[in-house]
Amino acid sequence: MGLSRIMMPSKLQLLAVLAFAVAMLLIENQIQKLEESRARLERTIARHQLAEVEQRHSEDMGRESPPLAEKDDMVIIYNRVPKTASTSFTNIAYDLCGKNRFHVLHINTTKNNPVLSIQDQVRFVRNVTSWRQMKPGFYHGHVAYLDFSKYGVKGKPMYINVVRDPIERLVSYYYFLRFGDNYRPGLRRRKQGDKKTFDECVSSGGSDCAPEKLWLQIPFFCGHHSECWDAGSRWALEQAKYNLVNEYLLVGVTEELEDFIMILEATLPRFFKGATELYRTGKKSHLRKTTEKKHPSKETIAKLQQSDIWKMENEFYEFALEQFQFARAHAVREKDGELFVLAQSFFYEKIYPKVS
Repeated sequence: MGLSRIMMPSKLQLLAVLAFAVAMLLIENQIQKLEESRARLERTIARHQLAEVEQRHSEDMGRESPPLAEKDDMVIIYNRVPKTASTSFTNIAYDLCGKNRFHVLHINTTKNNPVLSIQDQVRFVRNVTSWRQMKPGFYHGHVAYLDFSKYGVKGKPMYINVVRDPIERLVSYYYFLRFGDNYRPGLRRRKQGDKKTFDECVSSGGSDCAPEKLWLQIPFFCGHHSECWDAGSRWALEQAKYNLVNEYLLVGVTEELEDFIMILEATLPRFFKGATELYRTGKKSHLRKTTEKKHPSKETIAKLQQSDIWKMENEFYEFALEQFQFARAHAVREKDGELFVLAQSFFYEKIYPKVS
């Protein structure tokens, strides 16, 4: 009897623990269902809003509208690569849009798929080029480069982007999927609960840290061709380089984000007037930081650097960095440890015929 009395509390405690664990699982399941329902509701609302806007747009097309001023007919597309400080930069656009009188639109794709179907490509191009109510406009989203000249439209948007050291970007994304960030700390992430470090993942040959996961910045710049998404494609690398040089106004690097913002402000004040000061002093622009991120060991880095995929992604990153530093060298000067934008360095003369 004495032994039975001793064991009874242990059994009760075990049952209580099991009941609590089951209850927590049920609660997590309900939270997941609520999040999925909220996401479906947001997509439905967005579709209805877009339908209403397109209907108004169709009605407006039937009426003669005066042409927009050149400065108000501008569209910028920031096809942001994940984990390159894109949220920090985008927050600046949101903070400035009211004061500088332009529109900011997030391109929200299903399951964050960066490749659009051919029919969505046509819809997107049509929206961007003819949606007068949203001009001047700043579009941003995790979408691969899209060549507007293929669709027979007049005028093309200006593309900008930011790239990051490939391994640094992958490490940040790896921990982001597990621990999130301080932007939305309560949001449950896809790999939440997985405590394995990046070093441990690489050592064990895990899929989330495989060299193939490095293949992202090249396809984002390469675009919607099938080979762009073929990890290790030399053609994709060369196409990404071509697009960066010929189709992008400016591509910065995460490690020198302030300089990128300063040059944009000097180049496109219609959108970015006040951006540099906001980045230096604002709170939102520094908000998003990945939680629990641990820097990989030298052994881990060396192992990743053995792959051909890393070599190509790093070649692209170094190419982008070289282009950015060249642009910066001709746009700003350093004085007493501070960078200053250069004044206009050309003027017109010998203008004929003379105006009387």
